[in-house]
Amino acid sequence: MRVALVCPYDLGIPGGVQDQVIRLHRWLTQAGHEATIIGTGRDGPEGSVLVGSSISVRANKSSVPISLDPRAVSRVRSAVGDVDVVHIHEPLMPLVSLAATRIADLPTVGTFHADASTFTRRGLRISMPLVRGVASRLDVMTAVSAVAASVVSGIGEVRIIPNGVDVADYRVEEKEDGSVAFLGRDDPRKGLDILLEAWPRVVDAVPGARLTVIGTERSDSLDGVRFLGRVSEDDKREVLATSSIYVAPNTGGESFGIVLVEGMASGCAVVASALPGFVRVLGGSGELVKPGDVDGLADRLVAVLTDDTRRASLGRAGKERAEEFDGSVVAESYLEAYTDAIAIHGR
Repeated sequence: MRVALVCPYDLGIPGGVQDQVIRLHRWLTQAGHEATIIGTGRDGPEGSVLVGSSISVRANKSSVPISLDPRAVSRVRSAVGDVDVVHIHEPLMPLVSLAATRIADLPTVGTFHADASTFTRRGLRISMPLVRGVASRLDVMTAVSAVAASVVSGIGEVRIIPNGVDVADYRVEEKEDGSVAFLGRDDPRKGLDILLEAWPRVVDAVPGARLTVIGTERSDSLDGVRFLGRVSEDDKREVLATSSIYVAPNTGGESFGIVLVEGMASGCAVVASALPGFVRVLGGSGELVKPGDVDGLADRLVAVLTDDTRRASLGRAGKERAEEFDGSVVAESYLEAYTDAIAIHGR
């Protein structure tokens, strides 16, 4: 099958949607299909087609790198070419994904990733005719979670196809006592400030506890904290492989939580905010904390760090749960959606 994977975000900048598009491209290729990534930016995976530069725009409590270059619209059509199906990620996002929804002569699958903010949801209600118009041009709608699906609730049927990882790439090594890992950009919604505020209490209760922050660099000097900044995939997996706990203190705006799956696949016990998307991913295999609760986060980390039996049990449960998000499972679900989109479009 020939598939065009359309991503509205800069392919050269780390992000959850970009990560999933790149992974899906690999999974489809490994399964013998012909896939092409179409996106924005100046850099991208080998073989991807870049249709314009990006600028950073505030959205969903974060910054998203999208193209607002009008020339991208015609470039998308040219880049798609003659394929069997167009898979559009974040169909409502300008300009690249929106442009792809207007390619009327090809079957389309649209995937919704984001948990829209209250402000965004109000905007969507106001612009509901536009939303319905976009949805009507999609032969099959999918979402990575029920939270993401709620963005187009009531407009049409939405299939839930979760994000995934290559579970076999994540190792479980001997866990270092007192080791905690955090992975994420330095955006307020990722909750790093909450974690760092809670950390002194953790160290007081568990002397020698160590927190490794991946993906963010700061000059803060806190006992037992090291900042690694951006690292390679191999280095990231090495840290996760030896960490006892993976912590996700996010405050909101998360529809799924691929970082939780990475921690689970590495055999870490997971302590996470009780966001709906996180609760669904964990499926009972982790410890939950009220979002933004500094004292609650510190107490939960201390409880898991000091309970060897509970920590080991959570690690095993998370590892087993992670298998449900393996790339082979995700790719097969999308292939079914592509086949159905082709059949629906031909009616």
